[in-house]
Amino acid sequence: MSKVSLELKQGIKAHCIKTDLYKTDISCVIITTPLKRDMVTKNALIPFMLRRGTEKHPTLYEISKEMENMYGASFNCGIDKMGDNVILKFYIESISNEYALNNENILKMNIENLLDIVFNPIQKNGLLNDEFFKIEKENLKKVIESKIDNKDSYSLDACIKAMYGEDKFGLYKYGYIEDIDKITIEEISKYYNELIQNSKIDIFISGNIDENYIKELLLDNENIKKLKPRTENYILNNEFTESKQIVDKVNEVTEKMEVSQGKLVLGLDILSNVENLQAIALVYNAILGDGANSMLFQNVREKASLAYSAKSIFVKQKLNIFIRCGIQIENYQKAIDIIKVQLDNIKNGEFSEDDIKNAKIYLISGIRNIEEEQDTEVVYYIGQEISKTNLTVEEYISNIEKVSKNDILEVAKNVNLNTIYFLKN
Repeated sequence: MSKVSLELKQGIKAHCIKTDLYKTDISCVIITTPLKRDMVTKNALIPFMLRRGTEKHPTLYEISKEMENMYGASFNCGIDKMGDNVILKFYIESISNEYALNNENILKMNIENLLDIVFNPIQKNGLLNDEFFKIEKENLKKVIESKIDNKDSYSLDACIKAMYGEDKFGLYKYGYIEDIDKITIEEISKYYNELIQNSKIDIFISGNIDENYIKELLLDNENIKKLKPRTENYILNNEFTESKQIVDKVNEVTEKMEVSQGKLVLGLDILSNVENLQAIALVYNAILGDGANSMLFQNVREKASLAYSAKSIFVKQKLNIFIRCGIQIENYQKAIDIIKVQLDNIKNGEFSEDDIKNAKIYLISGIRNIEEEQDTEVVYYIGQEISKTNLTVEEYISNIEKVSKNDILEVAKNVNLNTIYFLKN
């Protein structure tokens, strides 16, 4: 596997991930823009409007028919929150050219159709399709209303909101019900055109490909030609850009809802800027709560039987760790107390070299799997590009292997509890 990045225009890049492990090609367009309260709902609407039709294929049925003509290619789109940014993502997966029965250039069809969906939507007098707009407004309302159905993800989002408020990372990626009816077709159309002309754009192509051919194909594409150069208008988040402050008092938030199981989320800040911080924090988090050998799983779930689930996740873009537990509601304080014991134990060095070794084996196994699944590999390099870390998989593994007990202790003493969120009945 090799990866080459090419600048097509200022602020617009192509990333060619050359691999012969798969029988498919993936093309992916990523539009990155800062999270803003007055923009977040519009961002959520746009991918779902664009998927419904283009000037060349003006209905969802015709787009689906075109995918069938490409031997059953699959198209999808959506949005993700990545640090203080939202990414609009569009991708098509199709068979590689060598498996086409009639020597069709499926890769070219793949890329051209994707660029057409993103950059050549149906427009009349400068306005996007009003019918699509009305349909997707109703669909978006349903998506936002349904967030409460998954109590695990709802609780995590609620803890993040309690920590960050409505400032960037605290925003819900799909936006807000109260904003939807206020948006007009004129407003969303103007916003779409500003978005594609001002945002950071990255095009990822994965498969057994030739980067020179890809560059030529993209530069010759009419949709790319009409895009203007731009500065990369987004917020860079990585271990070098984030700066946390010790909170004077832990923020405790309790919310009541009809639930049979309490949802407990603890938000932690990492107040450190040591070298190789991302890798150290990953090993720390693996020892704490990522996996069946972790302290949270073994001590909170297995030995104390205080939680149906107990785990932690590390959000590298914001230097946060979130501890997540499903508990019996009456066990709230017991669970808090034993979780704090685990944090203190790591801080005091009460973990072994075997714990470190097992954490590294667990993490490295997961990292090696990146190159085993094509879409996972693409997602990995999207994250690398947006964070500007640009680590190869082998460099990533090497950084994990370097982590020592002293490194973990240095980070552990700078892990600070910020917020406790509890969802109960």
